[in-house]
Amino acid sequence: MTQASPSPAALDALKDAVGPGGWTEDPAEIAPWLTEWRDRWHGHSPLMLTPRSTAEVAQLVEICAAHRVPIVPQGGATGLVGGQVPFGEVLLSLRKMRTIRDVSPLDDALTVEAGVTLLEAQQAATAADRRFPLSLAAEGTATIGGVISTNAGGVQVLRYGMMRDLVLGIEAVMPDGRVFNGLKRLRKDNTGYDLKQLLIGAEGTLGVVTAATLKLVPILRSRATAVVGLTEAAAAIELLARAKGETGGGVEAFELMRRIGVDLAVAHIPGVRDPLETPVPWLVLIELASGEAGAGEAALERLLEGALEAELIVDAAVAANEAQRAAFWKLREEQSAAQKPAGPGWKHDVSVPVSRIADFIDEAEAAVLAFEPGARISAFGHVGDGNLHYDVLRPIGADSAAFMARQTEGSRVIHDVVARFDGSISAEHGLGRLKTEEARHYKSAVEIGTMQAVRRALDPHRIMNPAVLF
Repeated sequence: MTQASPSPAALDALKDAVGPGGWTEDPAEIAPWLTEWRDRWHGHSPLMLTPRSTAEVAQLVEICAAHRVPIVPQGGATGLVGGQVPFGEVLLSLRKMRTIRDVSPLDDALTVEAGVTLLEAQQAATAADRRFPLSLAAEGTATIGGVISTNAGGVQVLRYGMMRDLVLGIEAVMPDGRVFNGLKRLRKDNTGYDLKQLLIGAEGTLGVVTAATLKLVPILRSRATAVVGLTEAAAAIELLARAKGETGGGVEAFELMRRIGVDLAVAHIPGVRDPLETPVPWLVLIELASGEAGAGEAALERLLEGALEAELIVDAAVAANEAQRAAFWKLREEQSAAQKPAGPGWKHDVSVPVSRIADFIDEAEAAVLAFEPGARISAFGHVGDGNLHYDVLRPIGADSAAFMARQTEGSRVIHDVVARFDGSISAEHGLGRLKTEEARHYKSAVEIGTMQAVRRALDPHRIMNPAVLF
């Protein structure tokens, strides 16, 4: 969706609002913020704004509303569905809003501005003897505003939930420039509609998140990590049930990886190795944790002994120290990057009920291979919460352009299987430019109509990230 260029008067007003150092029209300075990580979208913008306060954001949005200037808000630009890429819109970057406003250990709450990275939020919590438990591979770059706007998940959703479950309050600039000051620390507030929950996951279409109060949890006193090998995906689901029962809810992460993804990571990512001696079809990274010293390690030992006796797993490697734990996680976190040297692929971020993951994997593979014989399927992800990154790689020796030309049809094949399993075609990355139109095929008329009505009510001129969502 390409936008008409804003008028000179509108551009001048926006520049005046932020002053020197708060804007740039230099294509070279804007260029790094216009390309999606997987190199799928290359956008353009006449002006990049970098406000330093909520008041400046409010003034900018008010000007854009008055002049009907479309805006694309952006955080760390780590999104994978193109929602942060402008195509003619003004780019509104929140990366200079980096203040940690308040830490309250007694309230288990942390208030930060939108440009604070996820890693910085975690570090601020740790300094107060607390944890902020959301973790992503891109946490050193991804910002709180972007993570909220996409309702990110990550590797610990199983225990702590999505970003939606970890936000106590939000400050945001609405599409008309008014400021919603909802930075509360409350766990309970039943005074009508919850506006912060509308803003979470809205991908910048209902307002610009400028700050948030985040939910903190206690520091863990023990953590145990292992990689285990399985012959089939179904065994992973039974192992997960055992892990939950063994720990009473102490499963921090449960990550599934297919052999092809492991082999690609070992081949293409420096320092990555397979921790198992047995070349099994599936690997699972398990992390158990507790507030009691030694409890995580003891629970893992019991779990693995029982799983080996029941022949659920065929091999296991337990991290003996932090370096080994980091190596296990590197194998998992580099699954996407390891695919690049193998050629182009069709990327999917889907979820199905946990109990049906193994059946979905089998049915989706049969459908894909019937459509694209020879395709290589790398399935991995947060199987503990039903989320799989289901990537279809180009058949060896096939023409890349011809393969990618079939992506839309191929994705529909996969998403149709997801729908039959009552799943979601976007589990944690949002819809963005990639999946907005595709979602129309799977969302009901009631869902789409309601979302459109909310958007019209809050943003009648559709200036907020206009190409995204319904």
